[in-house]
Amino acid sequence: MSNVVETVTELAEPILAKHGCYLYDLEFVKEGKSWYLRVYVDKDGGVTLEDCADISDELSEALDNTEPDPIPQAYFLEVSSPGAERPLKKEADYERAVNDYIHISLYQQVEGKKVYEGTLVDLKPDELTLEYMDKTRRRQVKIDRKVIAQARLAIDFSKI
Repeated sequence: MSNVVETVTELAEPILAKHGCYLYDLEFVKEGKSWYLRVYVDKDGGVTLEDCADISDELSEALDNTEPDPIPQAYFLEVSSPGAERPLKKEADYERAVNDYIHISLYQQVEGKKVYEGTLVDLKPDELTLEYMDKTRRRQVKIDRKVIAQARLAIDFSKI
């Protein structure tokens, strides 16, 4: 399975670069009886439906013309944006999220809480600093990155 991911990544990257996009994530998974190759792409300003359709067409053709076939079984190809509340998985995801509003779930409490939402104001290799609202006051908390269970972009509904 990891060989499929590596091969598809190599095929996808030049296609994505041509469209000004980058590979956010890629997964090859079995759900029920069907296999899915999901390619999540993004670019500054966000991807459009047209970007996804063009990339899907070109990647599908590249996959069909690769010998030996990197995916011999039947599968569904899905090319999409990772979404507005995408998970932060890689270091590059965290770096792009500096100054963005994020949601963080923790393995253990930090300053009495296991969940924070706020603006990522500083990022270091071992910790991040989040600015959040505590009732009517703006506060900052430093969180050791080892205690982060999950992080994702979030929508700040107070600004809508």
